[in-house]
Amino acid sequence: MSRILVTGAAGFVGFHVASGLLSQGHQVTGVDNLNSHYEVQLKRDRLGQLQHESLFQFHEADITDVEAMSRLFSQSSFDKVVHLAAEVGVRNSLQKPLEYVQSNVLGFVNILEQSRINKIAHVVYASSSSVYGANRKIPYSTGDRVDHPISLYAATKRADELIAHSYSHLYDLPTTGLRFFTVYGPWGRPDMAVFLFTRAILEGTPIKVFNHGNLKRDFTYVDDIVTGVLGVLDDIPSRLDMASAASTGNEENSTEAPYRLFNIGNHQPVGISQLIDVIEQRLGKPAVHENYPMQPGDVMETYADISELQQAIHFSPSTSIEQGIDQFVEWYLAYYDNSHQS
Repeated sequence: MSRILVTGAAGFVGFHVASGLLSQGHQVTGVDNLNSHYEVQLKRDRLGQLQHESLFQFHEADITDVEAMSRLFSQSSFDKVVHLAAEVGVRNSLQKPLEYVQSNVLGFVNILEQSRINKIAHVVYASSSSVYGANRKIPYSTGDRVDHPISLYAATKRADELIAHSYSHLYDLPTTGLRFFTVYGPWGRPDMAVFLFTRAILEGTPIKVFNHGNLKRDFTYVDDIVTGVLGVLDDIPSRLDMASAASTGNEENSTEAPYRLFNIGNHQPVGISQLIDVIEQRLGKPAVHENYPMQPGDVMETYADISELQQAIHFSPSTSIEQGIDQFVEWYLAYYDNSHQS
């Protein structure tokens, strides 16, 4: 049994990762500031699921609070950290740049600094497919250059990757960054496409379809994401292993620091029009479309090359978009019919 800190534990992915760790018998401490950027009740209800578990503890705190994080780390003797707390979403970062830099960069440095001081065995953190920015090469590979982010959110996540490398190199702090590709599933985020489309179709309100639906996303079911996160968490990089890999590997991605980056996606892009069709079929109700042009900071397609993660931990996502949407809609109908009217 390990003692593991999960930041952003009331968030979508954080909740599922904490659940997965608890099911493995680990002692899990969750931290979250429960901000109001979307329904706080949804966050509290996720926590309610976790708080049934005797091995789970929760602290309401902000990762940017230096004193609070120092106290938490010094009192808890964590073995590993899964850092998922962040301001998320491309479009919102255009409206709140200072908040994004505060949480995603300063907050991350705070977690890394406490991990260094307290000799954490491994920090696994969330990056994003958005770091690929204006790249035209498909599928996206971690060997690709990512010097041209096209949103502030992407820039903060790329900054995190670079800062993590500095800590790994300077202090031998093992870090693994995971570039998530469009995660969806039960208990999801209300600002994400699957949630937005389902809600709008059920309410009979128009859905915003950008670029006439001619966009593709590598939608990845949350259970597959959790399998990847837990697999990586147990696979701690070492300086010796990385030095060996660097001698034969991609020059763009080579380092002798105990530092890794992986794509984590489904490796099967789905068109937005196809996604809408699948949700319509599952709900038995047509969508009302409102067409909009491409949004600032958006890209035409995301598509993950997951070969490195497959090689490292035998990662093999197994959930089709049809299966995933079935699971999401089943949860959504039960959750909002059970005294949580939207």
